[in-house]
Amino acid sequence: MSYCAHWLEFDCIVVGSGHAGSCAALAAVDAGCKKVLMIDKCPEAWMGGNGYFTAGAHRTVHDGLKDLLSLLATPPPANEVERIDVDPYTDADFVADIQRLGSGRADVELVDALVHNSRDAIGWLRERVGVEFTLSFNRQAYEVDGRMKFWGGMALSVKEGGKGLIRSHRKALTEAGVKVWFEARAVELTMESRSVGEAISGIVVERDGQKLVIKTRSVVLAAGGFEASREMRIKYLGEEWGNAKVRGTPYNTGDGFELARSVGARMAGDWKGCHSTAWDANASSEGGERELTNQYTKSGYPLGIMVNMDGRRFVDEGEDFRNYTYAKFGRAILQQSGGCAFQIWDGKVLNHLRKEEYGDDVVKKAWAASIEELADKLGGSEWGLENKGQFVETVREFNDAVRKGVAPGHEWNPATKDGLSTQELAIPKTNWALTIDTPALMAVKVACGITFTFGGLAIDARTAGVVSAASGKVIPGLFCTGEMVGGLFYGNYPGGSGLTAGAVFGRKAGNAAGELMS
Repeated sequence: MSYCAHWLEFDCIVVGSGHAGSCAALAAVDAGCKKVLMIDKCPEAWMGGNGYFTAGAHRTVHDGLKDLLSLLATPPPANEVERIDVDPYTDADFVADIQRLGSGRADVELVDALVHNSRDAIGWLRERVGVEFTLSFNRQAYEVDGRMKFWGGMALSVKEGGKGLIRSHRKALTEAGVKVWFEARAVELTMESRSVGEAISGIVVERDGQKLVIKTRSVVLAAGGFEASREMRIKYLGEEWGNAKVRGTPYNTGDGFELARSVGARMAGDWKGCHSTAWDANASSEGGERELTNQYTKSGYPLGIMVNMDGRRFVDEGEDFRNYTYAKFGRAILQQSGGCAFQIWDGKVLNHLRKEEYGDDVVKKAWAASIEELADKLGGSEWGLENKGQFVETVREFNDAVRKGVAPGHEWNPATKDGLSTQELAIPKTNWALTIDTPALMAVKVACGITFTFGGLAIDARTAGVVSAASGKVIPGLFCTGEMVGGLFYGNYPGGSGLTAGAVFGRKAGNAAGELMS
C-alpha cells in the first residue's frame, strides 16, 4: 500500500464514531474548529460504536424529579408525575458509588470531573445534540403500592436507547458540517517540534487502498477499548476471556492504544478489568445484533437465583441493586464450568421481569411446575445441566434458608433493599430473597457478555489531554475520551456512568481542541 501525499488539512480529527467521539466533534466545532473530520474503520452501517448497543442510560447528579422533568423530550402527564418517586442524587452520592464499586482505586480528579460536570453534560446533550431523554420506567423503577419508585441512583434513559442516541448524534454532526469517513483506519500519528515541545501535526489514514497523510492541530482518540479482540482479552484479562461474547461493536480491537503508545502516551487504569454482564447464552460471540442490541442482556437475577452447570449458586444475587452488580457478574458467570449459568424464578416474580429482555421472541425459556421437573428439563443435552440432584438440593436449601430468614416488618420490595435475606448459606442472598416454589418455574441460560474494558490512557482531567509516559505532561494536540480513558473504573462501575463520562470528557477534548485554534 503506497503513501499518498495529500493537501487535506483539518482543524481536528476524531478517531471513532461513537457517542464520546461525536460529543468531541460537536464540541470542537462549537469551540472554533471550522474543519472537523471523524474517521472510523467500521462500515457506515456500524456507525455508533458501543453507544448504539446501550439502553441509553445516563447517570447524573440531579435535584430530584422536578429537575429531571426539565430534561425530558416529553414529560409524563401531571397525574402520572404525582405518583413518581425519584430521590435526589448528589455529587457525594455519585462519587461514593464510583469509589465504592472500584474499591477506592478510581482517580480522584477524573471522578470529580465526571461527577461535577455530569448535569451540565446532560443538559448539553439535550439542547445541543437533541437527545430525547426519557424516564427509564422499564429499567430503573418498580411499581409498589401504586407508586413508581426509582432505585439505584439513576432514572434517565434515551428514547429508543442507543439507536435513538446515535441517531441524534448523526443528525447533529451533519448539521454542524462534520465530515465523516467510514472504512478509514488510523494507522499513525505524526509529530513535529513546536515551542511547547513535540506536538501532534497530523495523522496517517488507510482509505480506499491508500495511506493518506492529513495535517491537523489536534487528534481526539475515541476508538473504544479492546473487548472485541480475542487476543488482547486473553493477554490482559486472562485465558478464559477468549470465550466471552462481544456485546457491542466487533470493531473495538484496541487500535487506538497502539496509536497512543507510538507517541509515548502513558497507560493507566485497570487493564485486568472490564464491564461484563449476564448475556443470552445463545447470542453470537463475535459482536452485537443491530436490531435487538441490548435486549440480550439478562438482568433479572436479583429477583431470583443464578445456578451454575453443576447446580450450585455462586453469587449473592441480592448484594445490591442490579445497576451496581450487573457489570461484574459477567465475570462470575465466565468463571463457572462451561462459562454458563441458569437464571431461575417462579411465578411470584415473573411479571416483574423486563419484557424487552425476557420476551418469548427474545430468549429461549425452560418451564416447569416443580423444581424436580425443571431439573429434568435442564439436565438434557439441549440445556447442559450436569448435576440434576445438586440442582434440586440447592434450590431446596435456598428455600429453607429463605423461610428461616423471614423477619417481622420486612416485606418484599424490589424498589428498595428490603433486607429479605437467607440464613445459614455459604453464599447468602442479602435482599429480595423469596422461595422458588410457585408454578410456573422458569429458567434461561446465560453466558458472559463483555461490554468494554477498563484499562486505557492517562488523561488530564481538565482538558482530556493525553499524558506522556516520559514527561508526565500532556502531549500537545492529543486528546482522549470514551472507553479509552483509563483510571476511572476498576473492577466494577455504576450503571449509566459510561455514556455520561463519554459526554463529559468528549466535550473537554473538543473544547481544548478549539483552544488550539487561537
